[in-house]
Amino acid sequence: MGDRLKALREKSQMRKQLLAKGLQLDSPSTLKEALNLSTGAANAANKTTSDSSNTEELPKSTALKKEETPEAKAEDQKEKQEEKEDEFEKDEVYTDSSAFLKGTQSANPHNDYCQHFVDSGERPQNFIRDGGLVNRFEEYPKQRELIRLKDELIANTNTPPMYLKCDLETYDLRDIPVKFDVILVEPPLEEYQRTQGAVFDKYWDWNEIEQLDVQAVAAQRSFLWIWCGNAEGLERGRQCLKRWGFRRCEDICWIKTNIKSRQNRNLEPNAVFNRTKEHCLMGIKGTVKRSTDGDFIHANVDIDLIIEDEPEFGSKDKPEEIFHVIEHFCLGKRRLHLFGRDSTIRPGWLTLGSGLTSSNFDPEVYAAFFQQQEAMVTGCTEEIERLRPKSPVNKNKGPGGDRGRGRGRGGPRGGQRGGHMQSGMAGPRYGQGRGFGKR
Repeated sequence: MGDRLKALREKSQMRKQLLAKGLQLDSPSTLKEALNLSTGAANAANKTTSDSSNTEELPKSTALKKEETPEAKAEDQKEKQEEKEDEFEKDEVYTDSSAFLKGTQSANPHNDYCQHFVDSGERPQNFIRDGGLVNRFEEYPKQRELIRLKDELIANTNTPPMYLKCDLETYDLRDIPVKFDVILVEPPLEEYQRTQGAVFDKYWDWNEIEQLDVQAVAAQRSFLWIWCGNAEGLERGRQCLKRWGFRRCEDICWIKTNIKSRQNRNLEPNAVFNRTKEHCLMGIKGTVKRSTDGDFIHANVDIDLIIEDEPEFGSKDKPEEIFHVIEHFCLGKRRLHLFGRDSTIRPGWLTLGSGLTSSNFDPEVYAAFFQQQEAMVTGCTEEIERLRPKSPVNKNKGPGGDRGRGRGRGGPRGGQRGGHMQSGMAGPRYGQGRGFGKR
């Protein structure tokens, strides 16, 4: 009984100290006043009066004998302490939730990351576990080995980096003697100046972006990624894809953390919420099937989220991970980056833009890299083929096997839509997504 009482007393005292600290009080003694607790003085007085009257009714010899025994004194002291603890637990009434904010370690804690953001400026996405490329697949050795093997193969088969300083407003993309499997468009939007302080020589509006002759350099089956911010660019980016002959199939979202800097600069005057993300739309041209075009695409290797810290104010850079996502997905080696800069020059890519400081692009040399059909793709090893996620085999395939499957939303009869590549990335599969979100 003594150990239990001692533990209760220590627990009660610690709770008082934590609550006092959370409410910014000088000492735990002022808790009752701060929380509008009833003092219970009347009840205590009534109990004292009742106890004293009962004591007077006892024979004087019994009372004296009880007082004279040390064991009786200790037992009486324990009973009084228990009554005091019961009284505190009974009368402790909370009038608001301020005592239960995150970090108090109280009996009813709340993981209120939105409230924590209001109090500290630290965004909720800062607490996503293993969001970086280094340790994302630490708990999934199969996926980690697949990524390692693909990165190694891509590095060994990449063409030397080439880049051309040019004004895309006047440069004719048809002068490039190659059709591209992958095109990444990173337009200098005026939105980036408002939200990130990025300064460009010229800000392009969406009408000018639509006029780019991207369809002239896109291969018969190809993919396009376009960074479009997070406001009107979502709709205008879809219009660009449609104009250039692509169908939107994915939306890669960059979730911006602020671990290094707790400031929140991107406050739009016409925004309803605090914007902490950016979108990169993905489009597909031609017919690509996951089940039969394994020589050209490897789907479901990455997810459609990029979790990376927001760059410094004035920076123009996007996450490098977008290049990893593209290279892991499409095995085509003919890659074009529009509106590139010196910081985005990368092996295996042709970079064009006015932000470059020099040029080394030679059309004849670049075209010579892809004269052989085998040189147009990175290829695949047996180990990568064994490890990579694959689409399930259609057991009903055969004469009339697709009948009776009904029509997909907007798809043709016979279920043909189910076999086509409608989504380049994937949600959390094979464990890579489950590591996020654990707190």
